This record gives sequence, C-alpha cells and structure tokens, in this order.
Amino acid sequence: MKPNQHLMLFDDAWRDELVCGVDEAGRGPLAGPVYAAAVILDPAKPIDGLRDSKKLTEAKRDLLAVHIKSHALAWSIACCTEAEIDQLNILQASMLAMRRAVEGLKTAPSLALIDGNRCPVMSVRAEAIVKGDSKVAAISAASILAKTARDAFCSQMHAQYPQYGFDQHKGYPTALHLERLREHGVSPVHRKSYGPVRALLSSGGAK
Repeated sequence: MKPNQHLMLFDDAWRDELVCGVDEAGRGPLAGPVYAAAVILDPAKPIDGLRDSKKLTEAKRDLLAVHIKSHALAWSIACCTEAEIDQLNILQASMLAMRRAVEGLKTAPSLALIDGNRCPVMSVRAEAIVKGDSKVAAISAASILAKTARDAFCSQMHAQYPQYGFDQHKGYPTALHLERLREHGVSPVHRKSYGPVRALLSSGGAK
C-alpha cells in the first residue's frame, strides 16, 4: 500500500461528512487507564506515514503524534481510569473513553468512524470499521495518539513505581510483569478485576 492510499479511500467514501477517526489503546494491560483518541484530519494538510500504531516504531509514533497534533483540524485524547475499568469492565470503559474523546473535540464531527466492531453510545452518528486503523487515515491517526498517550502514562508509572518495570512491559502481562507482581504485590494502579491481579489480591498480595 502506498503512503496515504487509505486516505484517498477515506475522502471518496465520506466526501460530504466531517469525519473523525476514533481508536483506543490499553485494553490488555494489567495496570493503568485505557486511552482513546479522536482525530479530524485536514485534507489540505496530509500526513505521510500514517499506519496502525502497532506497526510503527516508538520513535515514529512519537514523531507522527507531533505532526497529527499540529496538522489536524481537531484532536482529543481521553481515558478511563483503572478504577473505572474495574467498575464497568474493560469493554464498557473503552467505549466510555472513546465517547469522551469524541465529545472533547473542539469541532463537532458529523460522523465518527470507530476502529473495531462496536460503537460507543453517543450523540454523534458512528460507524464501526474492523481493522479501521489500517484502512482509514483518521483512525490510524487516532490509534497513534491513543498509543503515545498510554505509553507516556507508562513512563509516569515507571517513575512512581520503578520496581514493576512499566517502562519495559507497558503494563502488559509479560513474564517480567508477572514476576514483579508476585515479588512486590499489587500497586494502586493495577486493575483489580484482571485475573492475575485478582488472584494475587485473594492471596493477600496487595501493597
């Protein structure tokens, strides 16, 4: 696929709409919030290199995030905390984070394109697109902003709780993370409803 080939598809399919792309990051980790972003791209300011954030290096994501924030017509980042995830469940928390991101846009879109197969309930008309982060430029941009925001929070978690190695595993249930959990117990930022954390809590592993 040529750079921004999917951006042309975006323009042709929704020519008369003011479209925002929406994606989330952080469903799988055992700790921290789930993040979501919404982006309305400016057709007059195309951004080369937009891709699904998982297919980009960290350095490339960081660079593209700067370009997205400076070139987009509007962008917004929101989250649901670990406490909200525990209360609502991760699916509903992800939907709420995406709704918050759309509602946080300084310009109201007429259509929200959501990565995946479900749409959050909100006032803006929405359409779900499976693998949308590799098909629609605005969703790709949203995936990059959500991922970089989540990674930035992981850096903050590492500074506050260096014993867990959040800078390495980003909260995902890697062997290192599970080892540090067993060694140091459950931190305040861990998701208590997630299996490995819940099991440790039931055995008295909170700190």
